[in-house]
Amino acid sequence: MPKKISKPRKKVQASKPKAVKKAPAKKKAPVEKEVEKKEYIHESVLLEEVCELLELSKKKNVVDATLGMGGHAKEMLKALPKSGKLIGLDADPEHLKVAKKNLRSYKDRTILVHSNFGDMAEAIRENSRIKSIDAVLFDLGIASPHVDFGERGFSFMREGDLDMRFNPEQQLTAAEVVNKYGEKRLAEIFRDFGEEKRAKKIAQAICKNRKRKPFKTTKDLADFIEKLLGRGGKIHPATRVFQALRIEVNKELDVLVEGLRQAVELLKKNGRVAVISYHSLEDRIVKNFFRDLARNNGQSLKLITKKPIAPSEEEIQRNPRSRSAKLRVAEKL
Repeated sequence: MPKKISKPRKKVQASKPKAVKKAPAKKKAPVEKEVEKKEYIHESVLLEEVCELLELSKKKNVVDATLGMGGHAKEMLKALPKSGKLIGLDADPEHLKVAKKNLRSYKDRTILVHSNFGDMAEAIRENSRIKSIDAVLFDLGIASPHVDFGERGFSFMREGDLDMRFNPEQQLTAAEVVNKYGEKRLAEIFRDFGEEKRAKKIAQAICKNRKRKPFKTTKDLADFIEKLLGRGGKIHPATRVFQALRIEVNKELDVLVEGLRQAVELLKKNGRVAVISYHSLEDRIVKNFFRDLARNNGQSLKLITKKPIAPSEEEIQRNPRSRSAKLRVAEKL
């Protein structure tokens, strides 16, 4: 199993922001000013459904394992009793800064931790006295700022360094994967994590081209793949490759399995776990994990949602990025 992302697990403290790289003609601006200028906006998906199915009005200690901008967390705190507390985890320190601001009216009821949810148990143990939890939410979607701003290197639509790290403190980047991994391993990643049918062709062409000139930016790679495969249909030809690289860089599938395992261990009896997934690889893992623990009339879990819940047509119209979301919920026995 690949090594999980290493990071500190400390309560969020105010710190001097780092400078964001700008064009040479412009003066560098601090991150926090950039946050306000760019208005980091992320519309949370299936808010009402999550709060209702987690039965938050009856809960005490809950976890938002993917805090992001704090959208779900804020609604969860509203739904909890006034004595209820929320622990929010996120691998991206910039998200924690924004969430801290957005949740400032609930500061006495929140504990925000810079941590990957694959380290959930340790993060909770080191930052609180909470021994068990009543509910936990995983929203596995990529946050809008990651794709809206090119600096983080997630999007093939905006130019930036080939990065794709949720946690900028980790070492492995997409550039290292693309320029240093062997052809066979690249093909496996594109096939297994991107479900890309032309994985072998793409990997072979990348390895041949990088000998002449390494891939440095998202545009370098996206343009190369588009030229190699051609442009046809609504989906950009680099879509699946970029998804695969992001999953590999952040070890997303391995971390998901570990996060689910720890969540179930931490849950109290009748506690609930909710997961929102956005592509078939994630949903398959969640579906099988819940199903395996609910077999034989329920060994550890009871399925609350027999079939995944999708956003309403109204929500999809309001927030098109929600269209592929699937919500599954289970309860600990």
